[in-house]
Amino acid sequence: MTSQQLHTMTLHKVILHATSSLVRILHRSESQKDQKKVYFLSFVQASCHFATTNPLQAELCARLYKDFQLQSEFWGGFLLALKSFAGMEEHKSVISTWEQDQHVVAAAQHILKALVASKTVSDDLRKTLLDIETQLSAIYTVNERKGSAINQLEMQLKCAEDKIIRLEASPSITLDSNPSESSECLKVVGEIQTLTQTLESFSVDENWKQKELLQRANSILQVAMSRLEEELVHILVQLKQYFEPVYMSFHSNRVDMVYDDLFQSGEDDQIDEASRNSIGSTVDLVNPAVLQYLKSIAKAMFGSKYRQEFRQVFITSRRDALAEYFVTLEMEKISTEDVLKLDCHCLDREIKKWIRAMKIIVGVYFVGEKQLCKHILGDFGSFYQCCFSEVSQSFMLHLLNFGEAVAMGTHTPEKLFRLLDMYEVLEHLAMDVDILFFEEIGSFVRAEFHKLIRNLAETVKSTFLAFRNAVTTKPSKTPLPQGGVHHVTKYVMNYIMTLTEYGDTLNLLLVDESSTDPAGSKHDTLSPSLCPMACQFRSITTNLESNLINKSKLYKDVALQHFFMMNNIYYMVQKVKCSDLSHFFGDCWLRQHTANYQRQARCYERVTWGSLLSIIKDDSISSCVSQKTLEKRFKRFSTAFGEVYKIQTGWRISDPQLRDDLQISVSQKVVHAYSTYTGKNSSNIAEKYIKYTVDDLQSYILDLFQGSPKSLHYYHKK
Repeated sequence: MTSQQLHTMTLHKVILHATSSLVRILHRSESQKDQKKVYFLSFVQASCHFATTNPLQAELCARLYKDFQLQSEFWGGFLLALKSFAGMEEHKSVISTWEQDQHVVAAAQHILKALVASKTVSDDLRKTLLDIETQLSAIYTVNERKGSAINQLEMQLKCAEDKIIRLEASPSITLDSNPSESSECLKVVGEIQTLTQTLESFSVDENWKQKELLQRANSILQVAMSRLEEELVHILVQLKQYFEPVYMSFHSNRVDMVYDDLFQSGEDDQIDEASRNSIGSTVDLVNPAVLQYLKSIAKAMFGSKYRQEFRQVFITSRRDALAEYFVTLEMEKISTEDVLKLDCHCLDREIKKWIRAMKIIVGVYFVGEKQLCKHILGDFGSFYQCCFSEVSQSFMLHLLNFGEAVAMGTHTPEKLFRLLDMYEVLEHLAMDVDILFFEEIGSFVRAEFHKLIRNLAETVKSTFLAFRNAVTTKPSKTPLPQGGVHHVTKYVMNYIMTLTEYGDTLNLLLVDESSTDPAGSKHDTLSPSLCPMACQFRSITTNLESNLINKSKLYKDVALQHFFMMNNIYYMVQKVKCSDLSHFFGDCWLRQHTANYQRQARCYERVTWGSLLSIIKDDSISSCVSQKTLEKRFKRFSTAFGEVYKIQTGWRISDPQLRDDLQISVSQKVVHAYSTYTGKNSSNIAEKYIKYTVDDLQSYILDLFQGSPKSLHYYHKK
C-alpha cells in the first residue's frame, strides 16, 4: 500500500470520527454560529474530496446536512458536491488540482484543530487526532513542494516557447550561415525533452495542471521538430557534394572496339592496364563540416519520437541527390524492349555508359552513401541499413535491369567484348555488393546481382562459341583482289588478340568448352598453352587456315594462291609473335607457321619465276648457240618479265618486311641468273635484243607487290 493510500484511509477515519463530535460541538455552541459554519463547510469539502473513493462518506455528509438544516447560502455548492461525488452521471467533478488538494488538507486540519480543542473529546482520541494532524502537515509540505516544482517547470517551458517563437520568426537559419542560432534550436529541443520527461515522471491522473503543461510542451516540440526538418532538408540539398566523373580513371581502348574497327590497324594499340584497376575509394557525399550537426538533428528527432519524419526527409533528399547524379552520368531509364531494339553502335554506347555508371555508383557512390547513413544513424541500430537500402535499391535494380536486357538480346561476335566488360565489372564489384547489401533487407538486390552475373557468363560462352564456329562457315564467292591479307584474317587475329585481355575471365568461363589441342602443340612446353583459351585459340586459327585454303582456291593463278596464303599466314605469325598471343600459342606453333609461310613463298617463287628463268637457263654444254636462238630467248624473257611485272606490281604485300624479304629473294634468283646469262651471251647478240640491263631488272623487281599495277613500256630503252 502506498503512502498516499495510507493518508487517504487515515483521513477517512478522521472524518468518520469527527462527524459525531462536530455535531455535538455545533449543537452546544450557538454563540459561535459563524465559525461553526466555516468548520462545517471545510468538513464538507474534505468529505466530498474523499467521497470519490468512499461513496459512504457522501451519504454521511448528506445526513449531516439534513440534521443541521444549513442556511440556503450553503445549499447550492454543498448539494452540487454531494451529487457529484455520490456518482450521479449528470454531474461529474472536473476539478482535481494541486490547489484543491492543498485546500482539502487545510480543511481537514481545521476540523482536527476544532476536535482537539473540544472538551468532549477523550484523551485517547485527542492523542490520535494530534498524530493525524502531524501526518497532514507532512502531506501539506509535500504538496506545497510539488506545486512549487510545477510552477518552476511552467516558467522553463514558457522560456523555451519564447525561444522557439523567436527562431520561427527569423528567416531560415542554417549551420553554414549562423551556427549559433542553428545550435540554439537543438538546445531548445533538449530543454523541452527534459521538461517533458520531468512532467511525465509525476502522476498525471489527478492533476490537470501537469496534463496542460505536457500538452503545451508537445505543441512546442512539434514546432521545433518542423524547424529541424527544414534545417535537415536545407543541409542535405544545399551541402551535398558530387565528385567529378573524371575522378574515375577507367578509360580503356580495349572496350572501344566494334565490328568495323577490328578490320583496321588501329585496334592493335596496346591496352592501358592501369585502366583495369579498381578505384575502391570513398567520397564525402555531404560536406563533412555538417555531419556532426546532422547526427545531432537525428538524435533530437529520434529522442522526440519523430523517427519516421526524419526517415522520410532523409530518404527523399538522398534519393533526389542520387537521381541527379544518374542524370550527370547520362543513365536515363530505358525499358527492356527499347534496349533490344538498339542497333550495334547505340547499344555499344549505352553499355559503355552503364559500365562507367556501375563502377562509380556501386564502387564509390553507394559506399559513400552507406558511410553517410552509418555516420548519422549508426547509433540507432539497423535503422541506418534500412535507410541505405531504401535510398539505393531502386537505382541498383535499374542498373541490373539494363544488364538483364543486354544479356537476353541477340549477340553477334562483335558484342563479346562489351559482354565481357559487363561481366568483369560485375565480378569485380560482387564483394562490394555483398557487403553493401548484406542485411536481410538487401537480399533481393544481392540475388538479382548474382543472377545477372550468371546470365552474362552464359551469354559470353555462347557468343564466343558462335564466333569460333563462324570462322569456319564464312563462305566466299569472290577472291580478294591483290592477294593481300583477307579481312577475315585481320578480324579473327585482332579479335583473339583483344580477347587475351580477358584471359583470366575466359579461362574460367571456357573451362568446360575446351577443344582438343591442335596437332603439334603437345610438344610445346609452355604451360599457358594448356589453358582453355589456348585450346580455343588454336582451334580458331586451325579453322581460319582451312577457311583461307578454300578462299585461295578462288584464284585461278596458282602463284597467286601461294602468294595469298603466304600473306595471310605471315600476318597470323606476326600477330602471335608481337602480342600476348605468344603465351597461348607457344614457340612450337610459331616455328611451324613460320615454316609454313616460308614454304608458301618458295612455292610462289617456283611457280612465277621458275618458268621465266627456264627461258634463259643455259642447258647446252656447247657454247655454240645460234644468234637466232639467243634473240628468241631474250625476246621471250623480256615479254614474260613484262607480263609478270604488269600483273604483280598490282599484287600487294602490306607488311614492309615481308615485301622486302620477298623482293630480295626474287632479285637474288632472277637478277643473278639474268646477269650471268647476259654476260655470257651479250657478245653474240645485238644490243637491241637485250631490253633490260641488270640494274633495270633490279629496279623493276622493287616495283613488285606495291598494289599499284604498272606497265613496263614506260621503262623500255630507246
